[in-house]
Amino acid sequence: MTDQVSEETTTATAATAAGAGAPSRRSVLGWGGAGLAIGAAAAGGTVAALGGGSDMAPAASAGAAVPFHGEHQSGIASAVQDRLHFAAFDVKTKNRDELVQLLKEWTAAARLMTAGLPVGDAYEGLPEAPPTDTGEALGLKPSRLTLTIGFGPGLFAKDRFGLEGKRPEALVDLEAFPGDNLDQARSGGDLCVQACADDPQVAVHAIRQLARIGFGKVAVRWSQLGFGKTSSTTPDAQTPRNMMGFKDGTRNVSGTDTAALDKHVWVGANDGSAWLTGGSYLVARRIRMHIETWDRTSLREQEDVFGRDKGEGAPAGKSKERDEPFLKAMKPGAHVRLAHPDSNDGATILRRGYSFTDGTDGLGRLDAGLFFLAYQRDVRKGFIPVQRQLAKNDALNEYIQHVGSAVFAVPPGVRDKDDWWGRTLFA
Repeated sequence: MTDQVSEETTTATAATAAGAGAPSRRSVLGWGGAGLAIGAAAAGGTVAALGGGSDMAPAASAGAAVPFHGEHQSGIASAVQDRLHFAAFDVKTKNRDELVQLLKEWTAAARLMTAGLPVGDAYEGLPEAPPTDTGEALGLKPSRLTLTIGFGPGLFAKDRFGLEGKRPEALVDLEAFPGDNLDQARSGGDLCVQACADDPQVAVHAIRQLARIGFGKVAVRWSQLGFGKTSSTTPDAQTPRNMMGFKDGTRNVSGTDTAALDKHVWVGANDGSAWLTGGSYLVARRIRMHIETWDRTSLREQEDVFGRDKGEGAPAGKSKERDEPFLKAMKPGAHVRLAHPDSNDGATILRRGYSFTDGTDGLGRLDAGLFFLAYQRDVRKGFIPVQRQLAKNDALNEYIQHVGSAVFAVPPGVRDKDDWWGRTLFA
């Protein structure tokens, strides 16, 4: 919940609004049981259209399609959608060629789904065979679906896929921070896919299809549903609030600030791993909030903990949310004071976090909090120094606990219809 990272970008452009040139999921079912490969070819015109628009055009509506092709993967600087389905996978196959083929199949499926199309036939194929699309998203708009893939440290282990020499130096195993209580069943993963959309059914459908396509080669290790974005990449949008009722992400990196993105988010050509140029690094943390304790805390203490007022979101001693904070006016342990770049030698990350609630625990307490997603050019200069500071001194630690953790190298974007996720790594 750092106060420092980007606010939603208008980069999540809509190249094709549903019903305005892009065929619907339902209308392409005439392909019959042709399956994924033919489906991808048949959608080539739509996909090309999605890749050809300006990266900075505003989304036309919640039903619009976000371009899939580009220098960078969508779902990072793109305008943050309302819903999330995040999944981490363990790779089960030991065959490099099988893994490469799976990544190609996943890419073809992602092209279709982000364009609002099914990955195959849902009900007109052979009655004796399972449908090639599960069908729950038929008739739904693209809903600004973005799919973003990442590669975990385990993928680069010796004697697995011949990638040990390509592990980036910045893809470090995260240290154990003070106060962490990590559940290993909710941590790590060889691969991750972040599905964001304005319709939760579209996001869930996307992960479901990828898991189905990968059956036997990969298995879901853990997953997380999210709602209510807690930060944005569009500076002109209203700042969202987290489950504690405070505005979150006021100082987030803007998705239209190309200079800031180049400096803090995108991996550069001289950063040591040529295959990752144009990509980024992702840290995912499941942060449990002690909701009941927080709800019994006085307003004054809540505001002191964050260093902002709860109504306007203004930093301590100021009147407007976006006023430059005077850090010394805040309590020493105030979250904003500790997370601010000026307190961390300029360390800056781009956040795309979501609230979550997973029912109640065995004691009747709400299992809720923040699913924290942070993109950065170098984990060692972004998340790690900020979290060291917060873990030691943040007054907010009385009310939260980090219970899940993972780190991934996020490859560059898929450039065209012949490109695929991870090509630069496996070439």
